[in-house]
This record gives sequence, C-alpha cells and structure tokens, in this order.
Amino acid sequence: MSTVKQKQGAFLSSVNGPVCHARNIKGFHLRDMVLAGEKKLIGEVIALDQDDATLQIYEDSEGLRLGDPVENSGQPLQLCLAPGLLGHIFDGIERPLEAIRARNGAFIPEGLGLLKLDEKKVWPLTFTVKAGDKLKSGECWGTVAETAAVNLKLLMPPGKSGTVKALLREQATINEDVIAFEDESGREFTLTMSQYWPIRRPRPVESRLSVKEPLVTGQRVIDSFFPLARGGSAAIPGGFGTGKTMTQHQIAKWSNADIIIYIGCGERGNEMTDALEEFQKLEDPRSGRKLIDRTILIANTSNMPVAAREASIYTGITMAEYYRDQGYDVAIMADSTSRWAEALREISGRLEEMPAEEGYPAYLASRLAEFYERVGRVKTLGGDVASITAIGAVSPAGGDFSEPVTENTRRLVGAFYALDRKLAYARHFPAIYWMNSYSSYAHDLRNWYSQNVNPRFPELRDKLLDILQAEDSLKEIVQLVGEAALPADQRLTLEVAALIKTGFLQQNAFNDVDRFASLPRQFALMRVIVAYEEGAREALRQHIPYSEVRMKELQARIVRLKYELSEEHMDLADRLIEDIQSSFEKLSESYASLLGARDEKEKR
Repeated sequence: MSTVKQKQGAFLSSVNGPVCHARNIKGFHLRDMVLAGEKKLIGEVIALDQDDATLQIYEDSEGLRLGDPVENSGQPLQLCLAPGLLGHIFDGIERPLEAIRARNGAFIPEGLGLLKLDEKKVWPLTFTVKAGDKLKSGECWGTVAETAAVNLKLLMPPGKSGTVKALLREQATINEDVIAFEDESGREFTLTMSQYWPIRRPRPVESRLSVKEPLVTGQRVIDSFFPLARGGSAAIPGGFGTGKTMTQHQIAKWSNADIIIYIGCGERGNEMTDALEEFQKLEDPRSGRKLIDRTILIANTSNMPVAAREASIYTGITMAEYYRDQGYDVAIMADSTSRWAEALREISGRLEEMPAEEGYPAYLASRLAEFYERVGRVKTLGGDVASITAIGAVSPAGGDFSEPVTENTRRLVGAFYALDRKLAYARHFPAIYWMNSYSSYAHDLRNWYSQNVNPRFPELRDKLLDILQAEDSLKEIVQLVGEAALPADQRLTLEVAALIKTGFLQQNAFNDVDRFASLPRQFALMRVIVAYEEGAREALRQHIPYSEVRMKELQARIVRLKYELSEEHMDLADRLIEDIQSSFEKLSESYASLLGARDEKEKR
C-alpha cells in the first residue's frame, strides 16, 4: 500500500465493480467526468470526501487495478448535440453503436473513449440571418436538413447573445466554425453546428405552459378513455408478457409527435434489435418516408454496464430538450424505468448506502422526479411553443403495483395505463385494464375534444366508462348466481360492456385499418355502440323480452365495424346506426301490434 501512496496525481484506491474510489484528488468537482485506468475508462465523480472521490464507471471495469491513474476532464458528462442524431442508435452515454460495430465488431471493448457523432460528414446549411442581425439565446441563425423528414434549426446557445459579424461557410462538419458573432462587450466568438450540454442539467426555457391538446396515439383506449396530453407524462406498468414494449412501439409509430426518442434501458437485446429493424422498415404515416428518419434509439441492454444504464434516461431527456428547443413536439419512451431503478439500487448497494423499501435507495423518488419533471409544454427561448411527452414502462416483479418504483412513478405522472395479465393472455391488446387506469388530463382536454372532434365526445366517453364500471360491480353477483338470474337491464349492461371491450377497446396492430384509429373514427364507433345501447334499453322499457332485444346479428356487425371503418368509408357508421334504429323500431312495432291483437282478443 505504501507504493500506492507515493504515486503522483489521482489514483484508484479501491475497485468495487462500477464503483471505485480515488485519492489525491486535487481539483476534482462533483459530477466531473474522469478517465480511469490505463485504458482511460469513462467515469463520473458522484461523491467527494476530503482527499477521496467516489467514481461511477460507465464501462466494464474488470481490467482496473489499485494504483491506476485517474484523469479529471474538468467538465461534467455532456452530450454533443448536433446534426447526425436522428436515424441512429447510441449507448447510454451517446456513443454511436453503428460506428463502434464498424470499428470493433459486435461487442463494445473497454477504453473506446467518449466517441462523438460523425465528425467527417459535411453538412450543407442555410443561414437565416445576415451580418448585423442581433440574436439572443435560443434564436435561430441557420437550418440543416438533418434527415428527409426533419429540418434541424441551428440555435444561439443558452447564455449567449450577440451581433452577426460574418457568415463563414455554407457547408461544414459539425466542429468547423460557420458563423462569427460579437457580444455586447465587443469580444468576438464563433459557433459551430454543435452544442455541448451536461446530461443532468435541464436546458432553460422562457416559460412553462399548461397542456392544451392531446398526444393522439391512434389507440382507442388511450385517446378516448385515458388521454395523454402533449407535454404530459404517462406510466405503463405491467408484468412480464403483458405488452409494455409493444404498447410503447404503437405509440412511437402512430403518435402525432414530431420526434421520437426510444430508450431501451436494461431490456433484452433482442427487443432492441426488433425495434431497430422495425423502425427502419416502417413507413412513417406523417411523411411517407421511413420512421427512423425522425427517431433516435438509445440502447443500454441488460448485459451492458449498469452505471451507463443509470445515465441513459438523462441522455435521452437531454436529446429531447434539444429538439424541443427547436420548436418540435417530442415523445420519449423509457423502457423500462424499473431496470433503470435496479441499476440505481445496485450502485447504491456498492456504495454501502442505507437501503430503503425493497433495497432501493432512499432517493429513488427524487431521481424519478428529476426525469419526469423535465417534460412539459413550454415556450422556448426562441419564442416557439413546443413540448416533451414522456411514456415510461414499469416492470413490477410479479405484477405487484404496490412495489416502490410503480408507487413513486404513479405520484409523478398524469396518466396511468395499468396492463392486465388476464387481458394479455386472452389476446386483448392493448391490455390496458380500464378499472385500474386513469388520466388526470381527461378533464383538461374535454373542451379540446368538444371543439375539435365533436361536442358529444366527452359525453359518450363518460357513458361507455359508466357501463364498464357498472359491469365490474356486477361481476361478483354473476359469479354467485349466474348471469341468467339477473334482471334484463343488468344483463344488457353485461352485453354492452362486452361490445365495448371487443368492438372498441381491443385493437389489432396487424390489421391495416384497425392498427390506427383517428379521433373521428373513434367517435363514430362510440356513437354506434351507444345507439345500440339506447335502442336496446328503450326496447326493454317497453317490456320486450331480452332474448329478442339482444340482436346478435347487429352485435356482430358492430364488432366487425372497427375493421371496416376506414377514412374513406366513414359513412358505414351512419348506415349501421340507421340499421340499428330501424331494427329496434320494427321490433317495437311488431310487439306493439302483438300486444294490440292480444288486447283485442281479450275484449272479445
């Protein structure tokens, strides 16, 4: 040990997996990025104690030894934000995996360093300013066609302002100077197309705004029953096999967000492979091009270092803020925050911190809040109105929603989509169980639905939910005495609830018509179901036998309608409603004539 103490500069004094200790740490600051060992593994300072620093290593630390040198970069872990993010896949600390594979093969070796975006590619840019123009923080000075689907704005970095002195070049790499400014004190500075920003610090905005409109996902159970606002947050908890990842994929594919950021933190590698291959093949319904053109994938699979998994959600939210600042609506998917929390628990255990509930650190709730509080609808520094919407999957062990990650997430999000194992095993997807799910945005968005879809939309939504709640309360009675023992009106409630489940809530992701339902189509389906329910209930009030009121053929047509009701054939809903009303009118007339004939016979 005496030889270790004689070393000059900072050195490793202990190694415990991804957690290491360094001594002789002159000039170190909390959150500084460090390079540890002979291979210069990337790490971060997470605690300081006199002459001792605790480091979190973001790479495989098996090769580290006591006494290995530690270099301090003097900067926090930060991202390079520039053209070249969209359409690519990165690890948890923004290292491009495609470039690593081309250089090193299928596995990531230690000591690669903090690789950046493609520094050789030349990007043509278009200036939106001229010499003499004055710009403040967040204002646009140029644009770049990053992909065929997204035009990237080049912004004045936060904290800077100045007058344009010269436009240097109209095509450049991300690190070449392209524009020169002069600040208020007369000092000149130049800008490149790239910005650097610490992942744990939120990017500034002009102001935060209340939510005004929904993030339309095309999934009926979400858009109609439990809407998610643009700038809101949602959790999708569920046990293994209930469809968390597939639900997020559906939202990523069909939502009306401009930019999609998908974070696979701690998930299986084959799931990330499926996402990457599918997004590259899938046609973007907005532009007709490939969906990957407006998507960023961040992969930190279950076999990658846990410390990088902990950083991955901050990497994703920082990228989301970068595109939000350009005026885009961004949707960020975190799959799953439970695996992220497990990484937090492992690191906390190696730090020998006092564990809280189920071994998670006491600061679990505050770390979750650090992520979810960075979403929202805002006015940017440049004057645009933009948003970040977060959808986090939660994987509670055994489907237990009372475990700490689910409970703490529930307190932070505005929408809660509880997945049910029974629904999933019955092939009812999305397997979102309506009795355990909720959305606090439903009330805020009522006026939007009334004005932009139909004034009756909130009314019909409430009616269908009331029917499902009534059906749930009847379940225990049915189990005790059987459905046949119920009065006719309650049997009708069960029948209509089954129609809602199969004809409205259940969606087929592999059907060209049913995989995405626009809001007008969702409203049309609700109208049809309500028309049947009202007609049948009125028939029961006229004492028509329930066996006649059921009309199985009409029910079958209602269930089939979701596969037939395309944008080009919206009239099918009106025609079916006419047939429903006509059928019940004929039924009513026939029984009225029968009653009349019976009364006449009795008089004789």
